[in-house]
Amino acid sequence: MNSFRKKDSKGSLFTPVSIEEAPSGPLSPPKKPPPKICGTNYPLSIAFIVVNEFCERFSYYGMKAVLTLYFLYFLHWHEDTATSIYHAFSSLCYFTPLLGAAIADSWLGKFKTIIYLSLVYVLGHVIKSLGAIPMLGGQSLHRVLAVIGLSLIALGTGGIKPCVAAFGGDQFEEKHANERTRYFSVFYLSINAGSLISTFVTPMLRGDVQCFGDDCYALAFGIPGLLMVIALVVFIMGSKMYIKPPPKGIILAQVIKCVWFALSNRFKSRSRGIPRRQHWLDWAAEKYPKELIRDVKALTRVLFLYIPLPMFWALLDQQGSRWTLQATRMDGNLGFFVLQPDQMQVLNPLLVLVFIPVFDFGVYRLVSKCGIHFSSIRKMAVGMILACLAFAVAAVIEIKIYEMAPSQMGPQEVFLQVLNVADNEVKVTGLGANNKSLLEKSIKPFQKTPHHFKLQLNAKKQDLHFLLEYQNLSVYTEHFLEEKSWYSLILHGNGENVSSVMVQNVGNKTTATTVRFVNTLHTDVNISLGKDTIVSVGETFGMSPSRAVERGEYPTVYCRTKDEDFYLNLGRLDFGEAYLFVITNKTRQGPKAWKMEDMTASKMSIAWQLPQYALVTAGEVMFSVTGLEFSYSQAPSSMKSVLQAAWLLTVAVGNIIVLTVAQFSGLAQWAEFILFSCLLLVVCLIFSIMGYYYVPVNPEETQGSENKQLSHIQGNMINLKTKKTKL
Repeated sequence: MNSFRKKDSKGSLFTPVSIEEAPSGPLSPPKKPPPKICGTNYPLSIAFIVVNEFCERFSYYGMKAVLTLYFLYFLHWHEDTATSIYHAFSSLCYFTPLLGAAIADSWLGKFKTIIYLSLVYVLGHVIKSLGAIPMLGGQSLHRVLAVIGLSLIALGTGGIKPCVAAFGGDQFEEKHANERTRYFSVFYLSINAGSLISTFVTPMLRGDVQCFGDDCYALAFGIPGLLMVIALVVFIMGSKMYIKPPPKGIILAQVIKCVWFALSNRFKSRSRGIPRRQHWLDWAAEKYPKELIRDVKALTRVLFLYIPLPMFWALLDQQGSRWTLQATRMDGNLGFFVLQPDQMQVLNPLLVLVFIPVFDFGVYRLVSKCGIHFSSIRKMAVGMILACLAFAVAAVIEIKIYEMAPSQMGPQEVFLQVLNVADNEVKVTGLGANNKSLLEKSIKPFQKTPHHFKLQLNAKKQDLHFLLEYQNLSVYTEHFLEEKSWYSLILHGNGENVSSVMVQNVGNKTTATTVRFVNTLHTDVNISLGKDTIVSVGETFGMSPSRAVERGEYPTVYCRTKDEDFYLNLGRLDFGEAYLFVITNKTRQGPKAWKMEDMTASKMSIAWQLPQYALVTAGEVMFSVTGLEFSYSQAPSSMKSVLQAAWLLTVAVGNIIVLTVAQFSGLAQWAEFILFSCLLLVVCLIFSIMGYYYVPVNPEETQGSENKQLSHIQGNMINLKTKKTKL
């Protein structure tokens, strides 16, 4: 007997048994799996993502490496202002990921978001480079272009930041979770490889290449802009290989509405007659699906754990600001190579590249063999402790620099050195109010005074009188002085008369070696310091502006006057020093140069920063790499970009902390380092207590209802095959 009823079809026997309505039409053939790298389980598409990240990080960190000195020496901002602007920019770079995550998850998807905001990124680099060209407008225009360019860069880099890492994670199937974990380590390696090369190269482009007569900031910003263009092109090349998950809807808005409804509903239901619910978010069950409430619960649990994290970033991000400024007060001459202050940042990515494999294949495995469960929370806590130690070391270095630096001036004080280029001894007496003697010293010809004299003024600015006694002459002179400044009083006598010239020592306003000349001859002098460096000094105590020169020996510097040519021996010029040369003609050998240091540079080697960089980088590897993977694994499937953005938001808050302390603390630098170290130690204790009670989510549980439905359908397809066999 025929088992088919009249209105039945064979297809009806193969209908999947599911609580969902089966899609109409024939079953679509299975999608072709994405190509893999050399037979491994790694998708080929991640190669394009990793190269894109390398170029983008080269662009970002290369530009950022020279940013503090650009603020200080090109835009002429104060150290505290430069630090504040630097961290305001860094903070904005980590606030904009919220916008990027919202656009990606709610509207464009990760792929299109990365494309469009990369174009904004490139435009910001172009404007920033134009703002570093000296001949393009004045200082006001440069500052406006700098702010506009940095704002666009912050929007671009921040907007794509949460998308790129998560987009790479999307390329893996869930059964390849181990490969995905390794991908995040490779991804972080690409970040630091780009940072390593750019942090070394761009300071060289700034300091070693001269353009427009000074440091070449335009080139140092232009090359990173070019790398961002390459990053965009490489990313587009892999378009056809990517798995492009569609946007999940207005996820961020749904999260906010769900939380708000739960709170408001809980507030309205305060009556004792209404039964309590297990979780405060369960009060949103009347309006929102269980899947969304479950995902928001997982999100809020992780966000609560994120509260203490900004303090770690407050310390880590000072490598590009306070630590770079510390390096400007140290000797970068290593003998075989001269390090620019902003090149010291190269230690961080270099050590990251070394420490990641050391920790992954050495430290963590050794700890595991010892029977210690080294969870993600514990790794991050140890990373915080290492950052505390790094800032304690930085404070010790700062104290040593302070001890080796020249004496600090108080209010209404000046430092004065006396240079006697006369042919006989001169007695100098400085007279203050009511002819009070402030200085009384006999200076022999060409005598180098061992130190500067400290003079106390009666006001911030004052005309100070000096009595010069030379042979049988007594001459009164008057010179204008301003508090907290360094001066050189140059004495000149010819046997019949004596005179003086007051020169303010400007110090070294750049990281290069600088020289100035004072000409006591009665004719102009042209001095050749190199192929393209000619310094002209006017006659009779004319003074040249400061000029940057290469460090090294200058035994025969060619000089020319209208009557004769001669050579000056300037001796060795050390890195970071500011020199004053007085040209005289008091010997039969012809004109000579008397060499004086405007202000002595620090003799403490920049290599002493290595321990603090090693400690903070080890802390970064344990904290940041672990946190990146932790954020992805704990994120619900619909909110991975949102949680990545929240992770980056902690960086933004950390930079705001530095900005606030820099503007309002008023502490000495070493004391500020100690303050940050102690604050992070307290925060580490709080984080450890919070982490003790945190129960990590199984990554399989974060895939949401979509994977459950997929598993159910796959099970039903097995039943379908069984039915077909029976038929």
